[in-house]
Amino acid sequence: MTDEKLITSDDYQRAARRVLPKMAYDYFSSGADDEVTLKANRKAFKRYELWYRVLVDVSRVDTSITLLGSELSMPVLIAPTAYQKMAHPDGELATARAATRAGTLMVVSTLGTTSLEDVSDAADGPKWFQLYVHKDRGFTKALIEKAEASGYVALVLTVDAPVLGRRLADERNAFALPEGLSMANLLQLAPDEIDTEGSALSAFVAARHDETLTWSDLDWIRSITSLPLILKGIVRSDDAARAAELGVDGLVVSNHGGRQLDGAPASLEALTEVVSEVGDSLAVMVDGGVRSGTDVLKALALGAKAVLVGRPILWGLAVDGESGVVSVLENLRGELIASMKLAGCADLKSISRDLVRKVQR
Repeated sequence: MTDEKLITSDDYQRAARRVLPKMAYDYFSSGADDEVTLKANRKAFKRYELWYRVLVDVSRVDTSITLLGSELSMPVLIAPTAYQKMAHPDGELATARAATRAGTLMVVSTLGTTSLEDVSDAADGPKWFQLYVHKDRGFTKALIEKAEASGYVALVLTVDAPVLGRRLADERNAFALPEGLSMANLLQLAPDEIDTEGSALSAFVAARHDETLTWSDLDWIRSITSLPLILKGIVRSDDAARAAELGVDGLVVSNHGGRQLDGAPASLEALTEVVSEVGDSLAVMVDGGVRSGTDVLKALALGAKAVLVGRPILWGLAVDGESGVVSVLENLRGELIASMKLAGCADLKSISRDLVRKVQR
């Protein structure tokens, strides 16, 4: 743990960069190609002003939310991020415990370095399971069944990764998991050796992910699980409308943290189109570029039910394990409460669309 006083998510990133090996930091921090979308995610929040209300009793502010049946302390969730043991030896176990301590939920990645069963056992809080569909549909079915049997309460299907975006830092670093770490949920699929001079992850995804996945496959997924189904990776309003028509329970408006198609819209900009199309017919969430409580407030004002945060969690994990993640989450909640008070919002229901206006910057 650093002696430096860490107040913001950016503080944690700077501290994490000092303690992480270069290949791990580059993997967590980088985006695809020229990183246009990665940068756009953060810039989008700066294009919205908060037109605050005054003379509102904000002596008590309530940030609690019930989301798809889970009661949470705040509308800030932990996004699925891979390979967390690269950040800290406790990896996903520390993050799960931190989520429970903070009263929120963790979305556990298929590409975790800890098995989904062990993550589930680590803490009592609600957890969602993020799924990539593999060419081996029998293995995919077994993963879903394992998640359901382990007590996960929702399934988050990532739909924007038929192949992996070209992450130049990983290619240059010939990224691969450090010795002693593995994709704990995919040991049956992992090849003995991947022949590549670039990113081993990219080669693995190309070999294993199912590029034939379409809307019609949602029926198959529904047939093998009773869990609520959330689609992660939606940016278009027509795709959102189709998801609603097919009875999906939730959407995460997301460009994969700028790690897939470079030049895709910022998640916050896509959020406005998706919400205008589907309204409250299903739970719409957003990730990408959220770094502060004011960012959370803006996303909620634009119609998100909650936000998912990825990289700041990894920075907290790298700096101080479970306690670091708790601190990042508590900082975000504290910033959200302060922003709500200053904006004249005593609860989440009072955060409305007229609170934000877009400006050109």
